[in-house]
Amino acid sequence: MRHLINITDFTPEEIVELLDLGDRMIADPAQWRSSQQGRILATLFFEPSTRTRLSFESAMQSLGGSTLGFATADSSSTTKGESLLDTISTVSCYSDIIAMRHPREGAPVAAALKSRVPVINAGDGGHNHPTQTLTDMMTIRRRKGVLDGLTIGVCGDLKFGRTVHSLLDAMSRCPGNRFVLISPPELRVPSYVTDMLQSRGSRYTEVESMEAAMAQLDVLYMTRVQRERFFNEADYVRLKDTYILTPEKLAGARDDLIVMHPLPRVNEIDTRVDDDPRAVYFEQVRNGRFVRMALIQKMLEDWA
Repeated sequence: MRHLINITDFTPEEIVELLDLGDRMIADPAQWRSSQQGRILATLFFEPSTRTRLSFESAMQSLGGSTLGFATADSSSTTKGESLLDTISTVSCYSDIIAMRHPREGAPVAAALKSRVPVINAGDGGHNHPTQTLTDMMTIRRRKGVLDGLTIGVCGDLKFGRTVHSLLDAMSRCPGNRFVLISPPELRVPSYVTDMLQSRGSRYTEVESMEAAMAQLDVLYMTRVQRERFFNEADYVRLKDTYILTPEKLAGARDDLIVMHPLPRVNEIDTRVDDDPRAVYFEQVRNGRFVRMALIQKMLEDWA
């Protein structure tokens, strides 16, 4: 039984298999409409989500399966004092696969130890978000044609941004990639991330100016400053508008740059950028459905 807790739970070769399958599903979704008929996906979201939860539900239903679960911890028995492990032990009796989001780092690891069925980490605190990373990798490959030899800028909240941490983990395993880490000093990536980049021999620079880095980038990955991760409201207010991408700031960028964002956005990307052909964040949303279809298919069939 396979679980997906961290993006490195899959080899680079397995990730390519997933992306290839996702591409085939995009090309001919009708072929897969009954491949998981009779199977049940449980979505256990102890933290609010729109895109990720609905993406998983859409993916399972597109495969002919069904879903059950809850969208917030308030609607689960944890409000009565039930432990996470008891919840997992119970729900894994009702389902064939679980997608779980939790505000506490490491919670999916504990869940996987108790579950009778595969567990997919749909985000744990500020730590990991491997299925968003698969979505991001599919988008990069479909737009750029490759996953290696790229200069990738990540901008905004790099301290608490689990999507950034997972993306750097995955893309640093692809040869020749270089990373530009754009953030204020207070929101730099944690040392364990830079230690990982150094251990793999990945080239990276840490800068504060988005505009100064723009011309060299193949990919610009924007993130929001996450209010829910801050302990101090004053710090959030001070930092929330540090980086706002506008058409004017894109003037010096390459014509084949792609602008990505895991969403939701607040105001870090001006809505005028939506009309720029280099903006691919809503394309990312669509790709998320298909890569999660591929993941569910693989985990329940080939990798069971």
